[in-house]
Amino acid sequence: MGELTSIQGIVALAAAGVGLVALILAIVLAVKVRRLRSAQVQVLGDAGDLDLVEHAARLEQGFVALRDWVDETATGIESRMVAAESRIDGCVAYRSVVRYDAYGEMSGRQSSSIALLDAHRSGVVLSSILHRENARVYVKPVVEGASELELSPEEQEAMAAALEGRAGSSIDA
Repeated sequence: MGELTSIQGIVALAAAGVGLVALILAIVLAVKVRRLRSAQVQVLGDAGDLDLVEHAARLEQGFVALRDWVDETATGIESRMVAAESRIDGCVAYRSVVRYDAYGEMSGRQSSSIALLDAHRSGVVLSSILHRENARVYVKPVVEGASELELSPEEQEAMAAALEGRAGSSIDA
């Protein structure tokens, strides 16, 4: 028992205590490193030889490539939309049909005028005049809401109804 009270005994006991504390600390740190490594594998995947900086650099490269692809795709879509919009402007946007009796007969309003105009208010006005023995068809061009040729009242009504968005009306002539 005298050995524990001597200086050498106290130093040996203190060294054993410090060693035990160091061993416990080493075990705790090993467990923490194992958990950290497990979390790192979950984040980095199987490429365990990469550190977080290299992994972040690879992610950034992926995002740059993705952004470039999105920009390229958006540019392509935008050019297609411009082409589609220019085609749509040339399509029939305004239309109307006006039916009427051209000769004032009770023939059931067999004559009609049809206005077909695009977004720029250009197109044609078609008129079909029916009589007992004959039928006539007139086509008059319209450019920006006006025709070089004189329009009949029925043709004017068809054009006005088309531009106003009405389906058309009947005129008894």
